[in-house]
Amino acid sequence: MASQPQRPVYLDLRRIRLPVTALTSILHRISGLLLFLTIPFVLYLLDLSLSSARGYEHALTILDNGLVKLYLFVVIWGALHHVVAGIRFMLIDADVGVELEMARKTAKGVTVSVAVVAVLTGILWL
Repeated sequence: MASQPQRPVYLDLRRIRLPVTALTSILHRISGLLLFLTIPFVLYLLDLSLSSARGYEHALTILDNGLVKLYLFVVIWGALHHVVAGIRFMLIDADVGVELEMARKTAKGVTVSVAVVAVLTGILWL
């Protein structure tokens, strides 16, 4: 009988190194989910601000909260990442940048450029 190959007993997720292209894809999906889950909050604030002058003041008070500002900063990062990575994926669908080296470069470019713009936006906004 052939012996069974040695298989790992557990999968240590901290040791797995994802390629930058996979990381960009995962972050694109997470940012899309984040944007989708933010829709009810934005609609609530819009409804509150349009209901009356008092509602508008209450919406401003909500937006002035530090945790809400942090959450909105993350949402801004998510929106930037989702748009830039989405453009990258549309170009890949059109066979532009499909080669492995170019795909790696564009994935790194998406991650770095979005991080820089998000930090600059956060510095100017907060």
